[in-house]
Amino acid sequence: MTTQQLTANGLAALRGSARRLALAREAIRRLEPLYGPIVWEPRFNALDELIFTVLTQHTSDTNAEVAFESLRKRFPTWLDVIEASTAEVAEAIKHGGLANQKAPRIQDILRILLERNGRLELEFLALMPLEEARAWLLSLPGVGKKTVGVVLNFALGMPAMPVDTHIYRVARRLGLIGLKTSVDDAHDIMEAQIGPDDVFRYHVLLITHGRRVCKAQRPLCGECALADLCVARPVFDKSFAAPKYRRPVRGGRSL
Repeated sequence: MTTQQLTANGLAALRGSARRLALAREAIRRLEPLYGPIVWEPRFNALDELIFTVLTQHTSDTNAEVAFESLRKRFPTWLDVIEASTAEVAEAIKHGGLANQKAPRIQDILRILLERNGRLELEFLALMPLEEARAWLLSLPGVGKKTVGVVLNFALGMPAMPVDTHIYRVARRLGLIGLKTSVDDAHDIMEAQIGPDDVFRYHVLLITHGRRVCKAQRPLCGECALADLCVARPVFDKSFAAPKYRRPVRGGRSL
């Protein structure tokens, strides 16, 4: 990766995918000194990561952590979860929200896994090509691209790019994806922007930047290391200068 800084003029001279590839590389180069070094280390085994990620859907990580700990305390093994009543599982995960939807989904996932493989683990996915492993997980109920990316990347070290709400927001503002690009499409587009060895680093740097600086309602543009390259900066400057600030809308969605 080049150490020469990409300037706004240099970026403006590029078009299409070449522009986005250069911007992705520059984002990593500028953000790593602020938030790094980024070192991959699994927090859970792959199945635990999958169930935890299901619990994070439509809630905070903090709430999901409470729900996950409660679930494991109430049911020491995943087989215990399968054999429990759905009401018991829902009670155990109630702090994570949407318990009546997540409980049967978790039990269905575990049953399917046991039926297909005869055991309750997912480490075999690491032996598959990335697209095959991705398709296998996507075939499970309630599992989308973000969940797949988290499991493959975080637990197994595979180069799948998870795009959450923070990364999606940062990517649209910077111009790493188009304003009308869907969240589903963003996963594939952003995964292709960097090399396999940089996917985890790219994810962590962008999500950290979204949480700390490129905030949803009022981004801290004056503190942003990427402000000179950001296509949304002039739009936000105009909004900040207005008598009453309103978060800008572009492409039918809030920036």
